[in-house]
Amino acid sequence: MSVPQPTAEERGEQILSVFGTAFGALLAADPAAFRVKFRKMAGSAFAFYRGTACLFYADLGREQHGGAYLDERTSRVWIHGDLHAENFGTYMDANGRLVFNVNDFDEAYVGPFTWDLKRLSASLALIGYAKALSDGQITELVRICAAAYRERIHSLAKGAKNDEVPPFTLDTAEGPLLDALRVARSLTRFGLLESMTEIRDFERRFAAGGGAIELDAATRYKVLAAFDGYLETLPESSLARPDSYRVKDVVGRRGIGIGSAGLPSYNILLEGNSDALENDVVIYMKQAQTPAVSRHVTDRAVRDYFQHEGHRTVISQRALQAHADPWLGWTELDGAGQLVAEVSPYAVDLDWSDIDDPEEIAATVADLGRATATMHAAADDESGHSLVPFSTERAIDAAIAADEEGFGDLLVDFAHAYGARARADHQIFVDLFRNGRIPGL
Repeated sequence: MSVPQPTAEERGEQILSVFGTAFGALLAADPAAFRVKFRKMAGSAFAFYRGTACLFYADLGREQHGGAYLDERTSRVWIHGDLHAENFGTYMDANGRLVFNVNDFDEAYVGPFTWDLKRLSASLALIGYAKALSDGQITELVRICAAAYRERIHSLAKGAKNDEVPPFTLDTAEGPLLDALRVARSLTRFGLLESMTEIRDFERRFAAGGGAIELDAATRYKVLAAFDGYLETLPESSLARPDSYRVKDVVGRRGIGIGSAGLPSYNILLEGNSDALENDVVIYMKQAQTPAVSRHVTDRAVRDYFQHEGHRTVISQRALQAHADPWLGWTELDGAGQLVAEVSPYAVDLDWSDIDDPEEIAATVADLGRATATMHAAADDESGHSLVPFSTERAIDAAIAADEEGFGDLLVDFAHAYGARARADHQIFVDLFRNGRIPGL
């Protein structure tokens, strides 16, 4: 793809325009949270890239009616929406198994499968540049990722069974993926509870401080009413012990991370699967956001499928993630869609800071390509949703088979071009921010 090269001043105006659309209302409601978000984004080109999926899709939007490897089916599959090299990590699935795969589905939607791969490839170029890898080494990394994705999609399209392409677990993962899983295994629900709660009058309650906000009676009532609505969205298999859903305490929180700035959220403490205090469970209820990719997918059938953004996030995650969190559900609060899920003690993100050996980087990148293919393949006609009523992996496999050689070339060219674009944009953004040019701050 040939990325247009406007002047720095023109590009600055484009960035401000996209920010106004994506962040305007939330920024106006909580400018302090966005000052924190933007300072984090100013830290590096990669941090900027993480926080600007909205800009990425504004740049890609022109491709929505065509592009290599895209047809009626491959343009309409479940996609992650914000697939970059730091959005991979561990989770405990509904079967109690620790798995390494893609995480964080806030931006998930239905769209072209190549958009996920382009976003991932450009992130690899940014990481490679930050680690002082040559352009040739970056090219090789993107090709390795593309080849691993291609190989895994082809195996799944042929009907490979789980034992032939097993998920990344403590038994099958290697290198940094295994390291992350081992760290996750060392964590405990008790440790999480100790960090967030205390025992008062023989019952567990949220502790003061640490970002917790005490709620007034009216807000607490609204949150509990929304919680009752959430229970109706859980699958039957999650409702094993009714007492599990007895609410012990509720506090407010305010999102200040790169992805959640300005979004109101709440933590709810539940009884868990027994009367023992160490088995209590913390879930969060967070206002779901409009996914950046949705502004550039014009298919009305996709948009109309979802009740609200909370419903969209949950349905997308259940489609993309095998054996998703059994606490995953949705509800409404003050007319806004909410995502509800467990605050998991077993979530560990892939840490790139110590992955410096070129061979280890290459092996990790190949695994990310395989994980991405597994995610795309999970979301098809067997996921129970009429929105994508066909085999995703077979459609993608056929599209790539039509031009095997060009697949890696496409991602390599994009990775270099957009990586350079993101590095330049980061500098433009820093100048806009430090000179007071971002409206509302």
